[in-house]
Amino acid sequence: HDAWKQFILPAQFKGVIFFLDDLHNLAYPSPQGIALALRDQFQEFAINAVNYSLCFSARSDYFSNIRSFAEPAVRFYEKVYLSSFTPEETCEYTASVFGDSTRTQHLSRWLYEKALGHPYFLAFVSRQLLALARGSISEPELFWPTIFRRLEREKFLSDLAQVTEKEVQLLREIAKSGNEQISPGELSAPYDRKYFSRLTEKALLVRVARGRYKLYHPLFRLFLRQG
Repeated sequence: HDAWKQFILPAQFKGVIFFLDDLHNLAYPSPQGIALALRDQFQEFAINAVNYSLCFSARSDYFSNIRSFAEPAVRFYEKVYLSSFTPEETCEYTASVFGDSTRTQHLSRWLYEKALGHPYFLAFVSRQLLALARGSISEPELFWPTIFRRLEREKFLSDLAQVTEKEVQLLREIAKSGNEQISPGELSAPYDRKYFSRLTEKALLVRVARGRYKLYHPLFRLFLRQG
């Protein structure tokens, strides 16, 4: 409230949007408790004519343990499910960032090969390329080593910071296997299935079928192979 009165209104802003990424990483008290607390707080803002909005990202099953999607903790939120961009959508995104030209059509194909339409990686690589290339985007591969090192520091090392040494060992073994998808029995060393469940909950593994898993993105696999 103080920030609204002292800074936002004098600056003549009509509203403020708060963005929270990966809300599923907040384990306490529970998804339902967190959703209710945020709902209550932002409803209170609205009652007092404080125009704050909230946008957060989380796993698609974030609300699945709440008994009913009709409960207040769920009804308050408008849900949008994100999926990987198609090549055509990647082309549209590239044109919006770099401008629509013959050069950006080539760049769009390059971006799709790297990110495979993953919104986070697409945005990250594009942002880094804008900063490094300074308008010269005809040969984006020249900047890839630098971009990938930054991706390691800002994303992948953060991914590994939330897991145990045993889980890191499992991730690296999956990365070094010859198959994109793998089952626990195909690994050289035995791993309790609880590790697969934990890594799936942390969104580092994707369960593609019963008893079969894959790393959440090929770029993450590339990073793990280098370690």
